[in-house]
Amino acid sequence: MAALLMAVVLKGIAASELAALTDAMLASGARLAFGAFPTPRIDKHSTGGVGDKVSLVLAPLVASCGVAVPMMSGRGLGHTGGTLDKLESIPGFRTDLSLAEARRQVERIGCAMLGQTPEIAPADKKLYALRDATATVEAIPLIAASIMSKKLAEDLNGLVLDVKVGSGAFFPEPEDGLELARTMIRLGEERGCPTVALLTAMDRPLGWACGNALETEEAILALTGEGPPDLLEVTYALAVEMLLLARASADRDAARQTLEDALHSGRAARKLQEIIEAQGGTPAVVEDPALLPQAGAERVFEAARTGYVARIEPRAIGNAIVQMGGGRRTMEDVIDPGAGFEITVKPGDQVERGEPVATVYGRDEAVLRIGVEALGRAVEIAEQSPGAPLPLVDRRVSRQGEWRWENGDWKLENR
Repeated sequence: MAALLMAVVLKGIAASELAALTDAMLASGARLAFGAFPTPRIDKHSTGGVGDKVSLVLAPLVASCGVAVPMMSGRGLGHTGGTLDKLESIPGFRTDLSLAEARRQVERIGCAMLGQTPEIAPADKKLYALRDATATVEAIPLIAASIMSKKLAEDLNGLVLDVKVGSGAFFPEPEDGLELARTMIRLGEERGCPTVALLTAMDRPLGWACGNALETEEAILALTGEGPPDLLEVTYALAVEMLLLARASADRDAARQTLEDALHSGRAARKLQEIIEAQGGTPAVVEDPALLPQAGAERVFEAARTGYVARIEPRAIGNAIVQMGGGRRTMEDVIDPGAGFEITVKPGDQVERGEPVATVYGRDEAVLRIGVEALGRAVEIAEQSPGAPLPLVDRRVSRQGEWRWENGDWKLENR
């Protein structure tokens, strides 16, 4: 198997071979099966980034609009955070649901948020360990097969992909992101799962909070309409695609209005409480986020000079969280959910020397020093206003073609 993985990287793999590999991985385990359950089931997958707490907002938001969301997520590894770690910062929250538990919960309340169980695509777990040992982790076909073998096991009616691009993404270059999106879309469509991808920005952290408990608190704020504008923009864009795939809305404008109504009416926040309660957590955190794990110490980070924020390097922020104990280098590492950052500026913002631009959170002064040093490297302030960052939502890719976001609408580029 190691030889096969290295051959894929060195020689490439034909579309038919990749399809066979995906099918074999899918068939190596069990699948969710919803039978005659009539509600359309749509999931979302992100390729990962820093500050990416979209899933925590998206799943209850879409479920509150009448679409079932069986969301299977992963843990953070390296500089990118993981949805399961964020959910487990909620006291008592269980992510180790069995397939039977997940199915019953989706049928009862419309959403379950779980990790990959030993029942789903066990061949993928073995292959992933080999990919790490053979330096074949970053092969686009192998990534596509790994992701899609798990998603196709969820008995979905549609899948939306959030493919991150930029310096903090797994694949920084947009062309690589496009190739990954096209590959996963083909695998999904050929297996009866309509699949759409959005390319979104990861050249700066998403939202303000970076770190598990901090991001969970920010997701709760977003569900009450008080979250950062960039987080809400990306969440709405993905959620609109989910409602359209489910045929729960007639068009984009109607889908957006449905989502905004669910958010501002409190339905989405109540759905999160339902999910938390169903999975053994403390639903009161939605009304009182102070119940989440808190850091033992904090320190404000100030701008070193007057000027414009030219850059906030997400990879440096993510790596610092790992050093501070809030992330992991291996899957066995135990993490500190309270460690992280709240960064209240964005590229292009004008700042004054001595102005607070971030807060570091950690268990003690030694951890805070790591965070402050990392911010000194990650936050660059220049005399002149920088060029425009990557668009938050740049491309839309589907079986029908590829679009670019321009002037508030999608413009078809390639059919």
